Amino acid sequence: MMQETKFLIVGLGLLGGCSARRLSQLGHSVCALDVDEEALSYALREGIIRRGAAYDAQMVHEADVVIFGLYPKTMLSWLRLHQGDLRPGALLTDVSGVKCGVVDEAQSFLREDVEFVGAHPMAGRERSGVRFSDARLFRDANFLITPTEKNTPQGVSAVRELAEILGFSRISVLSPAQHDERIGFLSQLTHVIAMSLMNCNDDPELAAFTGDSFRDLTRIARINDKMWSELFLLNREVLLRQIDAFCEEMQAVKRDLITQDEADLRARMQRSTARRAQFDEGARAR
Repeated sequence: MMQETKFLIVGLGLLGGCSARRLSQLGHSVCALDVDEEALSYALREGIIRRGAAYDAQMVHEADVVIFGLYPKTMLSWLRLHQGDLRPGALLTDVSGVKCGVVDEAQSFLREDVEFVGAHPMAGRERSGVRFSDARLFRDANFLITPTEKNTPQGVSAVRELAEILGFSRISVLSPAQHDERIGFLSQLTHVIAMSLMNCNDDPELAAFTGDSFRDLTRIARINDKMWSELFLLNREVLLRQIDAFCEEMQAVKRDLITQDEADLRARMQRSTARRAQFDEGARAR
């Protein structure tokens, strides 16, 4: 990643916008492609990007590094349609929340003179779009790289360097399958739980009585239905297993309540407390 490295953001949403802001702040040349004219106009006015268009073949050909902020299926369609405009040696990466079936498929049809290295920035917020982007969003966040046997050490190293430049504090390398298994639990199941909590009670006056626990648990319930439904379905088998495991635990708590088994109920609470303490310790060790 040299100062003269040219970056192209394809899909100027929240994560694409955060990446563009940070790279531009560091003096890199950043361009963007997006079908949303208002998003491009805003990014140009704010100095987040130097140039923008719905599509520009020359802009694609000039890019050394292309960061895809598109939904997985849209990204694959884009690559099939426009890979001929990529410059030889271009490095491609993404922000998609699912890797199996996405990384492998992309690598199966991409030209041999470009390299796609899957990645997943573990950062976000409730509101989407470049208007809500903030270069500080990546601070103290995790970044996951999901290479396959088709990737080169140089390509993986370059994506790691990109993550460092963007400000991520902990960078992990794991396989696409390992990624999807863990994200199925850590991200997708948590969104299912938050969504289910909001949907199981339609009391319009909840806000007048709630405390921090409900607000914290449902913070992510304001969900992008188009994106998350696609992610859920692409990782369906993993997510179904995680839902089953969660339901089994809920049923165990239910049995304790029915049988008034205080000892087992407290044991579950103690195990939860210990595991959360272990989680917090791991977070502090970053």
